[in-house]
Amino acid sequence: MANQIDGFNFEQRHGKARVRVARVWRNIDGRQSIVEWNVSISLLSNCAASYVNDDNSDIVATDTMKNTVYAKAKECTEQLSVENFAIELGKHFTSYYRQVHAAIVKIVEKPWERISVDGQPHEHGFKLGSERHTTEVVVQKSGMLKLTSGVEGLAVLKTTKSGFEGFIRDKYTILPETRERILATEVTGTWRYSYESVSSIPQNLLYFTQRYMDVKKVLTDTFFGPPKEGVYSPSVQSTLFQMAKTVLNRIPDVTSVQLKMPNLHFLPVNLSNKNNSIVKFEDDVYLPTDEPHGSIEASLSRYWSKL
Repeated sequence: MANQIDGFNFEQRHGKARVRVARVWRNIDGRQSIVEWNVSISLLSNCAASYVNDDNSDIVATDTMKNTVYAKAKECTEQLSVENFAIELGKHFTSYYRQVHAAIVKIVEKPWERISVDGQPHEHGFKLGSERHTTEVVVQKSGMLKLTSGVEGLAVLKTTKSGFEGFIRDKYTILPETRERILATEVTGTWRYSYESVSSIPQNLLYFTQRYMDVKKVLTDTFFGPPKEGVYSPSVQSTLFQMAKTVLNRIPDVTSVQLKMPNLHFLPVNLSNKNNSIVKFEDDVYLPTDEPHGSIEASLSRYWSKL
């Protein structure tokens, strides 16, 4: 919300970033669970006086925000999704403080995964995975909600069934056309849910955790195709579009998807001298490289979606 101050439009927000918290739940049967979250909070509030009049009486201290994260984590006696925790924080700040009219909460979940020993899930043992579960919620004082989830660092690769042909050629083009190459990328994806109020979200506290797993499975299954024959990719662009479209087709409460998929190149290696070839490339030896890389991203939404 902009304020008119001294002939200028003035907008402000303040918050606390990179608040790290871990929460352990211990069931009566001995099974334990853990999450580790990195929380960032931003409050939109009526506290312009602190900027222009040296009056801090309407400021929620950022140290208080940090302490609130720990206190709310303690209050969560049942295991819950990162999305539900973010919503709980947003509800607290917008309802507890009269001057706060909206809260933006972003959380990145560290991927601790339960290990198995001798084929059995361990009761209290975990290992660090790779891709990270993210969320961003915007909670209004009225209870209106904007809920977005995502994945970061989803690294996928297939050694065949990929090509790139028919692109523009000019005097600067040296890239050969191919129907046989490695396709590798590290997916960063976000998706918007259809829920528009705090009261409308599902009551299951782990609903969004399962939805995250569902979306991630759709993304990877679409990228790879069936386990035996796979699926051909004519470009990263084409594969990205199919991945986003399949998410919207299969997950009804997701209204939009945005994907970033850098093309991490595996360059064919040919070693030769002026007399003869030392090593001839036969789709078997590559130089992996991630700099420079192709940058491909797009978003897809339903017609009625509010991006």
